[in-house]
Amino acid sequence: MIMRGLSPLFLVKNILLFMIKKDEIEKLVNEKLLGTNKFLVDIKIKPVNNISIFIDSDTNITISDCVDVSRFVESSYNRDVVDFQLNVSSAGIDQAFITFRQYKKNVGKEVNILLSDETKLKGTLIEVNENFIKLKPIVSKKEKKKGINDDIIELSFNEIKETKIIISFKK
Repeated sequence: MIMRGLSPLFLVKNILLFMIKKDEIEKLVNEKLLGTNKFLVDIKIKPVNNISIFIDSDTNITISDCVDVSRFVESSYNRDVVDFQLNVSSAGIDQAFITFRQYKKNVGKEVNILLSDETKLKGTLIEVNENFIKLKPIVSKKEKKKGINDDIIELSFNEIKETKIIISFKK
């Protein structure tokens, strides 16, 4: 017995357990989010079908959005045949960007960037396209005195190891 979206994991007491495939979950989540301003960021599946789905939005994510996605995915599988644990949450403001759309939604915001060569940059995300981003560096007065300028920097995605939003509570 092979079910769509499932691959055999192991045999225990004559019960065939299945591991849910990531691409099947991705298809389901994208189907649910189609036509909304919400999007899939990442899916992680740990052994024994412990599934974590991370979603984001061009505006905001609510608990209701997470519940809707969870129920939609859960309703697509027969619990008598496949056992799994499902967690759906927002991508998290403290997490590194994973998708291009996260970069686009954060244009105008301050970010920390870690480059592939471990150089750290801090600045305002000015522009984003499929090939590169433009960053207006945040340079302190002390750094300016040392000759560091605040000219806009163009970075290809290949140069970027990690980008995170700067969380600020200042107004």
